[in-house]
Amino acid sequence: MSPYLRRADLQVAQPLVDFAESTAAAHGLDLDAFWAGVSGIVHDLAPKNAALLAERDRLQARLDEWHRENPGVPDPAGYRAFLEEIGYLRPEPAPFSVSTADVDPELAELAGPQLVVPLLNARFALNAVNARWGSLYDALYGTDAIDRSGELAPGDEFNPARAAAVIAYGRALLDRIAPLASGSHADATGYAISEGRLLVSTRASGAVPLADPAAFAGYRGEPADPSRVLLRHNGLHVEIVIDPSGAIGSGDAAHVQDLVIESAPTTIMDLEDSVAAVDADDKALGYRNWRGLMDGTLSEQVVKNGSSFTRSMHPDREYTAPDGERLVLPGRSVLFVRHVGHLMRTDAVLDRDGSEIPEGILDAVMTVLGSLADVARSRTGDAAGSRALSNSRTGSVYIVKPKMHGPDEVAFACELFARVEQLYGLPERTVKIGIMDEERRTSANLGACIEAAADRVVFINTGFLDRTGDEIHTSLQAGPMRPKAGIRTEPWLGVYEARNVAIGVAAGLDGHAQIGKGMWAMPDLMHDMLEQKIGHPRSGASTAWVPSPTAATLHALHYHRVDAFAARRELPPLPGDSLDTLLRIPLAAPGELTSEVVAIELDNNVQSILGYVVRWIDQGVGCSKVPDIHDIALMEDRATLRISAQLLANWLAHGVISEAQVDESLARLSSVVDRQNAGDAAYEALYPGGAPSLAFTAARRLIVEGAAQPSGYTEPLLHALRRVKKSEG
Repeated sequence: MSPYLRRADLQVAQPLVDFAESTAAAHGLDLDAFWAGVSGIVHDLAPKNAALLAERDRLQARLDEWHRENPGVPDPAGYRAFLEEIGYLRPEPAPFSVSTADVDPELAELAGPQLVVPLLNARFALNAVNARWGSLYDALYGTDAIDRSGELAPGDEFNPARAAAVIAYGRALLDRIAPLASGSHADATGYAISEGRLLVSTRASGAVPLADPAAFAGYRGEPADPSRVLLRHNGLHVEIVIDPSGAIGSGDAAHVQDLVIESAPTTIMDLEDSVAAVDADDKALGYRNWRGLMDGTLSEQVVKNGSSFTRSMHPDREYTAPDGERLVLPGRSVLFVRHVGHLMRTDAVLDRDGSEIPEGILDAVMTVLGSLADVARSRTGDAAGSRALSNSRTGSVYIVKPKMHGPDEVAFACELFARVEQLYGLPERTVKIGIMDEERRTSANLGACIEAAADRVVFINTGFLDRTGDEIHTSLQAGPMRPKAGIRTEPWLGVYEARNVAIGVAAGLDGHAQIGKGMWAMPDLMHDMLEQKIGHPRSGASTAWVPSPTAATLHALHYHRVDAFAARRELPPLPGDSLDTLLRIPLAAPGELTSEVVAIELDNNVQSILGYVVRWIDQGVGCSKVPDIHDIALMEDRATLRISAQLLANWLAHGVISEAQVDESLARLSSVVDRQNAGDAAYEALYPGGAPSLAFTAARRLIVEGAAQPSGYTEPLLHALRRVKKSEG
């Protein structure tokens, strides 16, 4: 434990004092007034936070009681009447439109991929902020996006046949986004600019203009011999890199070395599900990294292929526009920071009574403090490159707030942000909110949730993983749930995704906010992602989550194939019974849970829980590729853990499985997980010498105590046991 220092009437752990006071002093803040202001926020708002959590408990108790008395799939009318009676369902608000101002165009006007990365890892954070632009050739050559069989197999040496397939793919992309007036980019022998127009020389003819000259956005180098040609399509850019001396360009008729894709216009730096931040040291590290991203100083020493170099944030990209003027495009992704939800408390700061404070309050105070350099930079203009590494060019701070249950909790988050603005003397509504539509009560009351943040909202996003976990826990007493694969086919899930877009559009989010969709969880299966994830822009989503910069580059291709904003205008209206469908509980049908089905599902979930928890508890890894029972690597975080633990807790509650079966599966699959991690020198066995490790104990408790966890969340158990592990050194 770090020592506490007295600040105002608070006890603050040393790492947070160091971060806060060095940052505050750099911005000329009076430290006594600062800490007095923090104390005021804590003592005014912590009781309101506690009241919201008590309301969650009250509603869950009423739901549990009702389901015990009315088991099975409820009658829709009676069920809705009950939910309205207890205050779970709120009246639909009158028609309204959001009024959020000062929103960067990446959020308000562009459609494209969004990365989510753990903020505690500086290298990952820098990779993500720099993933605004990515090499298409590298993304295609290095993944299964291009077939890897036969003559196209990558191999240990450079494969010219595979490279040719990559180049052909790239030329087809150019023909889609910037077709020539005649002919194809595949036949190009040169690119040049004349009188503000892009001309492409081809084998079959002389210089050919683009079919739509407006697709040409700029260039670098000499007009007759450019080194870069910039195209724009559906708001996103593609850069043709021309290099006659390059390894690829030297053998290309037009000397094209690569295509650089505008890949991730926005990124979420995560302090929640993808990190294991359990104490003051962890939190201070995250806050320092965020400050480094906001003031442009974050860097990391990286060793790769035997050489060392410093990774830092990319500068902006400069071009000559078609009219001859200077064109500057951002070199970095626009960043959100995702806070924790309202549930957890932290002993990093103790209040005047010696009690832990809500962690979400601490996140708001410290991340906005870390953002002050960027807010100040955005207000000083372009002089002397003062905005060269800016995040928000409109002076906004973008915060994603997860795991909120209903409009009162959204309103509380907005009240918290307003108090933080007052603390730092910021203009009202500087701090914007992203609403994660990932809890059942929020989904059912989404319009009211958006209305509660109508002057701050810049983002709504479906989180189908947490949403599934909450679906199970909310109705845990109704009966046994279907296996996970069955739940994914239930009608409520499709309606949930459709309602999110429809309600967001009706609330006027166009021009003010993103409407997003969830993560692609299989980072090694890019061919499948290219086949399937196009469904997100087709659904009208202006962004969707990807697990890596490479995935962002490939997913960006979908936004060139589909105009997400046009797609959302063509969506059919919601069916009149969409709310009833949303509230339909995914209970197993009679005879569905055979002994074979149950045994397979038990093992799959136990293996997933063990594989994720052992890294979380022992190594503090909050998100990673975890091999499933078939050795397929899947991105796992606390949301996926929540589903697995809650499903098994539900089956335990209804006698589908027994604790003895859970224990047998845990013991047997521990050796499988040990084998899958054999190459990790830091790995510790789950059941060494016949005794359960702390990680094994955590996995078991998440299952057998799952029904008692608040909203089915995994954080309370994980945090407590990770702290024990850290205390053991």
